[in-house]
Amino acid sequence: MVRTVYALVGPSGSGKSHRASLVAVDKGVDTIIDDGLLIHHGRIVAGRSAKREATRVAAVKRAIFEDPAHRDEMIRGIETIQPDSVLVLGTSEHMVDRIIQALNLKGATCQVIRIEDISSPDERRIARYVRQTEGKHVIPAPTMEVRKSFSGYLVDPLRFIFRKKGRQVEVEKSIVRPTYSSLGRFFIADRVLTAITSHAVRQIPEIARVSRVMIQSTTDGIIIQVDVVPRSPRHLFGMLNRVQEAVRRDIEYMTSLNVLAIQVEVRRILLDG
Repeated sequence: MVRTVYALVGPSGSGKSHRASLVAVDKGVDTIIDDGLLIHHGRIVAGRSAKREATRVAAVKRAIFEDPAHRDEMIRGIETIQPDSVLVLGTSEHMVDRIIQALNLKGATCQVIRIEDISSPDERRIARYVRQTEGKHVIPAPTMEVRKSFSGYLVDPLRFIFRKKGRQVEVEKSIVRPTYSSLGRFFIADRVLTAITSHAVRQIPEIARVSRVMIQSTTDGIIIQVDVVPRSPRHLFGMLNRVQEAVRRDIEYMTSLNVLAIQVEVRRILLDG
């Protein structure tokens, strides 16, 4: 049962998500509810981020859990991890109250923390400038976690270290650009993914040619099918493992897509000579 809800309140773009991890450490909280996500010990355990919505209106509805399926998933997640306290982020106390009501946290004591009390005017001004000019948002979870939910989005890690009660604490967060950014949309065409895959495979000397590349896209990431023609049957499985590693490395580095699987198939072998 959640006994205490810490509410971090401030206008949109004022740096709440950037400060959330620091507040959580300061209050001894290991569970954060931010923009539709339930984050526990740095892992996204339930929910769907409002930053994935196509419009601001849809994002607000996602953040306050108007969708019954989304709301039920979050409630089950909270019941599973059973945190003693949670940190809830909201643009106003009214928004936090709606989240508390939706997620059955009404019995908990609520302590409000205002962004103005933990950041300077200059820090908030910089946060607003970055939001307005670059369309960037912060998610208080490691990049490897966030990439699973934001496949194909621009995701960058943000790490910093601070001292708390004589001990060194490292916090990792992620920066994303959501689909409803005023800077517009972007997408990565399948032909680009095919070109990156083919180029990665051709760097392996044992491969004579790439016969075919097929890309299957899902909401969680992509599945890549590669048909190759090796020059020799020697050390075949080791060579195919290197193909998978090369493709995964280049795709994830160049596109930020979450690669779910890479299936490599040998149709025939081209024997040199």
